Amino acid sequence: MNSVTTEGGRFYNAYITEHFNYIQWIKSSLIFFGTWIIKAFGFYAIHNEMDVMVIDGPYLRINYSCVGLGVMSFFTAFVIAFPAKLKPKIRLFVIGIVMIYTLNVLRIAGLGVLLGFFKSQRDNFTYHHEVFNVIVYLCIFLLLYFWIKKNTNQTNFLKKTTEHDVHIGN
Repeated sequence: MNSVTTEGGRFYNAYITEHFNYIQWIKSSLIFFGTWIIKAFGFYAIHNEMDVMVIDGPYLRINYSCVGLGVMSFFTAFVIAFPAKLKPKIRLFVIGIVMIYTLNVLRIAGLGVLLGFFKSQRDNFTYHHEVFNVIVYLCIFLLLYFWIKKNTNQTNFLKKTTEHDVHIGN
């Protein structure tokens, strides 16, 4: 999608860029809500379509990898592939995507607030992306574990496997 929405890209299309650039919509909303939370903590922050600048605090650049599309794609693929009824899958999908999005907003706001309070640590916290991924994947796995436990009937599963077992010998 980047080459379609990036001016100068091989497949650039102005109409798609203006009306269907969902990546920029997600990024802009992450920046907007992250900035709103930073301001709620008493910092003065300004933003544009790619950056959050906290006055007397950090300068945060929100890149494509910060949007969380990889995590959302993994989660969506799992929900689609898992054999379950449609209604519980839709509910899981909505809850999971909202959870991932909310954690991402909190990551942006948390970086702005924490690095605003602890100015000396700005150069030391370069692994926030990895920390975020670990936290989000743990939350996803917990959500999936409890959802699968609730939405699969173990007695039916055990009954089906024992009916189809092949007995060799006596």
